[in-house]
Amino acid sequence: MTTITPVSETTQRGRSSLIAFPLGLYALTRLLQLAVLWWMSPDGKVRDRLLAWDGGHFLRVAEEGYPAGYTFDADGRLTGNGLAFFPGYPMLVRLVHYVTRLDYGTAAITVSWLAGAAAAVLLCALLTRLYDERVGLLFTALFCLQPMSMSLSMAYSEALFTALVAGMLLLAHRGEWLAAGLLGLGAGLTRPTGAAAAIALTVAAGIAVYRARAGANDRPEADPDPDGEGRAGAGTGRTTPIWKPLAGAVIALAGVPAYLLWVGLRVGEFGAWFDIQTAGWGSTFDFGSSGLQFVRDALRGGDGWIQVSVAWMLIGTVILAVMALRGRVWPPLAVYGVAVLVLVLGQAGYYHSKPRLLVPALLILVPPAVALARARPRTAALVVAAFGAFGLWYGSYLITVWHYAI
Repeated sequence: MTTITPVSETTQRGRSSLIAFPLGLYALTRLLQLAVLWWMSPDGKVRDRLLAWDGGHFLRVAEEGYPAGYTFDADGRLTGNGLAFFPGYPMLVRLVHYVTRLDYGTAAITVSWLAGAAAAVLLCALLTRLYDERVGLLFTALFCLQPMSMSLSMAYSEALFTALVAGMLLLAHRGEWLAAGLLGLGAGLTRPTGAAAAIALTVAAGIAVYRARAGANDRPEADPDPDGEGRAGAGTGRTTPIWKPLAGAVIALAGVPAYLLWVGLRVGEFGAWFDIQTAGWGSTFDFGSSGLQFVRDALRGGDGWIQVSVAWMLIGTVILAVMALRGRVWPPLAVYGVAVLVLVLGQAGYYHSKPRLLVPALLILVPPAVALARARPRTAALVVAAFGAFGLWYGSYLITVWHYAI
């Protein structure tokens, strides 16, 4: 895959389109998703579907706060509880509830929808900056139509997390390091894969500092650094003190450890969060051995089409990631995407949740977005329409007909 030359500037009209178009795409896909969900819901209770499964845990945390410690079943076995869920999303739901007086369920859906809209705009801006406007718009369309984009409409944290990550990467590329660090911190307090976002920002900061130092060493003696400081920018044409990218990375890196430490102190066990995750959802990091076993078993004798479809999606995810890396994706985006894949695919747990957990991976959508941008408009439109029809139906199927949590 050949790299497309990044754009340097957009006109004012172009900037307006980079807000209006992704917002329109996002709104259209969410309305279509609701229509498909209503059509497939046997009882017509669309709102209940959007608040199902882990949404109930998020709502309890938002309304009641976190449990004081471990919880156990009637037989004394450790069970999962709200401490497994990072605070960014439920605390924002609580804030919206207090400000608007909406009930918690409506507040949760509102947060997800608004965060998804922000994610669409920021992703379009990021990919336009890295490639061009057509890639940005197609990437946004693919993001909104992927098989488990349903989670963007639900009381789940994927929409908020993606918005924070997209904003962080965009600001880092623009050299606005402290703001990027704060968004990275927010991502780290929203999902455990916030660690991948922090690592990506650290890579971006390291590249900026290296380039600044290399540039300082290459300066002629007649043109010294007037402040006595190295400078670090990110392709913006302006310079920044090198402490800013380093500070931004440190801020972002604090997010996930801070919450894990807080849970450990609250429960009285350092590894409490991991214990709760394992007890409630079977989530342990086994370096992908259970994932490989699942794919092998599904393809050799899967007992249902969902199992087989997820296996093929996981295979496709790895292939697309390799294609993206061969296409020389911006290193921080590449590092972020690979880190998310490692964390998701390397973890044991419910296989039918994997497509949802990969919604914020981003990297895997770059190759098809670039390919479609180079195709004829009619071909691109047909492919996106077919992809969207499957994606919107698939997500609706998994929260109406499918009987297990996503």
